[in-house]
Amino acid sequence: MSEKSLKKNRAFELDFLRGFSLFLMILMHFAFDMRNLFEYDVFSFLESDYFWTFVEPFFLCIFVGVSGICCTFSRNNFLRGIKLLCVAILFSIVTYLGKVVINLDFLIVFNVLHMLAISILVYSVISAIEKKFNIRPVVTNVLMAFFGVYIIAMGEQISSLDGIIDGPWLLPFGIIGKNAFYMADYMALIPWLGVFLVGAVVGRVCYSSKQSLIIDSPVAVRKISKPFEFLGRHSLIIYIVHQPIVMALTYLVIWLIGKL
Repeated sequence: MSEKSLKKNRAFELDFLRGFSLFLMILMHFAFDMRNLFEYDVFSFLESDYFWTFVEPFFLCIFVGVSGICCTFSRNNFLRGIKLLCVAILFSIVTYLGKVVINLDFLIVFNVLHMLAISILVYSVISAIEKKFNIRPVVTNVLMAFFGVYIIAMGEQISSLDGIIDGPWLLPFGIIGKNAFYMADYMALIPWLGVFLVGAVVGRVCYSSKQSLIIDSPVAVRKISKPFEFLGRHSLIIYIVHQPIVMALTYLVIWLIGKL
């Protein structure tokens, strides 16, 4: 297939979904900064149970699930996972230095970048085992779906193990140790690795041809989706830089409010 055909048949709906969920994530961070960092009495929905129970998990499921689908398009998930893990570790180092040097209350220990990096590496291992032992794809799909759903179900119970050890050693799995400290954007493997694996199964089953499922989409739909597609195609770099930008825009909004 030619490069032009590949571009035409690109699964734009995945870019759109990932970009839309990233857009919602950025809006949430803006609202969080206004209410908690700058202490404005706005966006009270952040204090509601329904937001953290239904709304936030909804767009996170989209983002993580689509990431699982997209990993089935990659030719080298191991390399992708290692690169992303390096970025995630660097992110943690920078926020730690910020906490030590300027007392920045934004320490990132294990967030979406760490979780996705480990999830991609897990999928690369699964793919390598499947290839080495010539396992039928349908068997791999069933096993991944089973363990994915099981890991998601474990998320309901994992918090009951909080405080069983000292230190942060089980943080990646969703178990918070004694004397826990505040972590920004904490996102554990349980249950999110499960969402990623279910997404990977969807990718293997529904996107086996590596093409869009809605090639003949209306022009109007594509025009509306294009801004979100851009966000989706560049989700990593946008996620990395969006928080400083959101902070700067928040300062600008506050300055404008003060001028009114």
